[in-house]
Amino acid sequence: WIMAYTTIDNPELYFQTVLYTGDGAANHAITLPGDEDMQPDIVWIKNRDATDDHCLFDVVRGATKLLSPNTTAMPTTDADTLDSFTSDGFQVDADVKVNTDTEKYVAWNWKAGTTSGITTDGNTTITPSSYSFDQTSGCSVLQYTGNGTDDAKVAHGLGAAPSMMIIKRLTTEIEGWPVFHQKMDASSPEDYAMFTADTSGKEDNVLYWSDQLPDSVNFTLGTSDKVNEGASDNYICYCFAEKQGYSKFGSYTGNGDADGTFIYTGFKPMFFMLKSSSHGESWSMYDVKRQTYNPVSYYFPAANSNAAEATGATYAMDFLSNGIKLRGTGSGINGSGYTFIYMAFAEAPFVNSNGV
Repeated sequence: WIMAYTTIDNPELYFQTVLYTGDGAANHAITLPGDEDMQPDIVWIKNRDATDDHCLFDVVRGATKLLSPNTTAMPTTDADTLDSFTSDGFQVDADVKVNTDTEKYVAWNWKAGTTSGITTDGNTTITPSSYSFDQTSGCSVLQYTGNGTDDAKVAHGLGAAPSMMIIKRLTTEIEGWPVFHQKMDASSPEDYAMFTADTSGKEDNVLYWSDQLPDSVNFTLGTSDKVNEGASDNYICYCFAEKQGYSKFGSYTGNGDADGTFIYTGFKPMFFMLKSSSHGESWSMYDVKRQTYNPVSYYFPAANSNAAEATGATYAMDFLSNGIKLRGTGSGINGSGYTFIYMAFAEAPFVNSNGV
């Protein structure tokens, strides 16, 4: 492990988790809990109490524009969902997925930021039509139109190679939400994709990333209609580049034991999402707002389903100052010999920029 200082001393400037209780009324304002104000650019909401779909919103498509990562459905415009992004949170109306009276919700919020000046180079073939990106936190939201050709280079704005990307086709309903992850395969991650809306392991298919790793300016697409159909099809892409002390996109091998694998992140995680890349298991989602003590056993058993929040010792883990220690023996997080990928965002860095 390399003990190097983070460049982000205060993660809540770029990522915050908020819990709230619905009131069933219009104009329900949700304020983020951090000491710092943060106007989110991506908001992912899930009803903890009911089997409602996940709800994903971003500033590029605009408020009221709903996507559900657990389904293959096209985006919808619903003014009763998230109707505005505010200077320190967001506002929801009365749709049951985001605001049922007395029901509990969690929302994960990311900051992107800049909406002009995306960098291209001589290799760029697709410049996003609209975007928001932040190079400090390594987060970008991009809307682009496919060109239907192999080796299509899309500018992402991050100034560093994306570690994880999630794409959704917007103009036609199609199975998908392809995911790229830098650790999906030990030697050739560019050969593989997985999908948020199903439980399958990694799929080897040149049609997604054209067997090419992203670089500091572009990511590369093949000709799959899930990522790069012809000129009439639009896509949204969420890109994340790893930032030391703030975000981590790694892999681990489960051991099936209550004395489970330790996963070094270099920070105390606020949010942890994982999926087996080697076996057919669900995506599991954790955070330290819903349970503030170890072992953390409150989780969403699937980002690929509308299941309500679950809890259980077989899916428990400890959130530590420098990573995650698995305590559960469930195959979905700690199957013996299974390979898992994960994304994690920090509550606090293990070592700040002053060496503390």
